[in-house]
Amino acid sequence: MLDTLRNYRNLGKFALHAFVIMPDHLHLLMTPAENVSLEKSLQFIKGGFSFRLKSKRDVWERGFNEVQIRSMEKFDACRRYTEENPVRAGLAQSPRLFQYSSVSMPTNLDLIPNHFDWTTTQG
Repeated sequence: MLDTLRNYRNLGKFALHAFVIMPDHLHLLMTPAENVSLEKSLQFIKGGFSFRLKSKRDVWERGFNEVQIRSMEKFDACRRYTEENPVRAGLAQSPRLFQYSSVSMPTNLDLIPNHFDWTTTQG
């Protein structure tokens, strides 16, 4: 999964701001590229991972949960939620101790999106 995320991020399909790869699900804080829809970005990830896995079985549920982030406060809250997911699940004592997350691999991240209205306080 890490290779899949890196590959499509490096190809410019999306910007990756935070992530955590859990045993049975994935959290991403991402911004699709200007010419790529969110659905297409996730199709790259799902299809790319399935291809690498070479499994004959379905590994993805249909659909995904989407939250549109309109403020820096909401962005920070979503990033914290994502990074703290392994701790809440009992998989690590702290986010930094979980190997498959943006906290342990900060060089794989993109800058905060510049489209926020910095005066906005609503999520």
